[in-house]
Amino acid sequence: MPIGEFGGAPAPPGQAGPILAAPMYWFYEMSHAALNPSRAFADAAKIYFKSPINPLSYTTFGKSVAAACELFERSTRRYGQPEWAIDATVVGGERVPVHVNAVWQRPFCRLLHFERIFERPPRRPQPRVLLVAPMSGHYPTLLRGTVEAFLPNHDVYITEWVDARMVPLAEGRFDLDDYIDYIISILHVLRGEVHVIGVCQPSVPVLAAVARMEADADPYVPQSMVLMGGPIDTRANPTVVNRLAEQRGIDWFRRNVITKVPFPHPGFMRDVYPGFLQLNGFMTMNLDRHIEAHKDLFMHLVRADGDSAQKHREFYDEYLAVMDLAAEFYLQTVDSVFVRHALPKGEFTHRGVRVDPAQIRRVALMTVEGENDDISGVGQTEAAQFFRTTALSRAGRGARSPPAPNRRAPAGSAPWIAPCR
Repeated sequence: MPIGEFGGAPAPPGQAGPILAAPMYWFYEMSHAALNPSRAFADAAKIYFKSPINPLSYTTFGKSVAAACELFERSTRRYGQPEWAIDATVVGGERVPVHVNAVWQRPFCRLLHFERIFERPPRRPQPRVLLVAPMSGHYPTLLRGTVEAFLPNHDVYITEWVDARMVPLAEGRFDLDDYIDYIISILHVLRGEVHVIGVCQPSVPVLAAVARMEADADPYVPQSMVLMGGPIDTRANPTVVNRLAEQRGIDWFRRNVITKVPFPHPGFMRDVYPGFLQLNGFMTMNLDRHIEAHKDLFMHLVRADGDSAQKHREFYDEYLAVMDLAAEFYLQTVDSVFVRHALPKGEFTHRGVRVDPAQIRRVALMTVEGENDDISGVGQTEAAQFFRTTALSRAGRGARSPPAPNRRAPAGSAPWIAPCR
């Protein structure tokens, strides 16, 4: 959850933060429910003006009305969790069915296995890969393309984090310590025969989990660890997002972005950083681009450019689907990673025990950065290499991708909660 979106969250004036933040979610739910009749009317009007038996559907007027109704319906809709939509892959030139199964589960996470159903298994076992998806506001389906790229040559697993508003309060709290516990538990399930990849926000807890396992001489440490665009040390080339977190401090976020889940969601009364606030942050970071994209959608619909319109739908169906984050996890991460810089200072702890990345000796480490990444600056992920200088001669190496378009931040108004793509 790249912190860059911190700036997008609404800031109540003066000391009114708690007063406005508490019922914020309730007001959002009420406004969404109030729009249901209008949304239904717009949907019906769209169907009417697109019907081939309606002569107006062939006119510019009819197409414009239908396009406007679709934009209104899409702009006011609540987007659910996208489907993985991965039914098959190609292995060795043969099409192989893929079944997505949950092989491990806790209240806030499921471990998914993309099981390839072979008629003739490969002669050599293919490497097992664990993708640790960001818990940063968007669903792990943002990594669908990464999963598809690995499937032809790897046995793929991925973490699927659960929307906090769907977890009953009776299941207890979830914080950064619990996140690290989950990673360790998953590595035990996979018995260490795995290469783990932390994409963006998970880089810190993945590094901490492996360091704790190494310190305990755990036999199930992964064979290798890849950290991609993660905020290991946000003091290195700090971005706007990093500076905002330090300037505002943890109390600002606690006052202004934390609220309680309203009835009738299963997580009623749980403290969360709600998805709709995160989405506000995502959108305002690149508001002009989003407005232009929706203008383009309108024109594509009027001109009957179905392919371009469908590409827009597919992107925004994913981008606008957001999940709530447990308040404890969010605040602890912002405080320790972006405000106090606990890991590079040697002050990061897990369950009261100091995390020492220098203990990592058996696990090969690779760090990957984007030269034009506007969420995690150059050098922030590479910092992980300097924590384990005693092991660098064995396995560590860093990589920096060539200049590329700035990464869009699709995760919410907070550090490490941006689109990690």
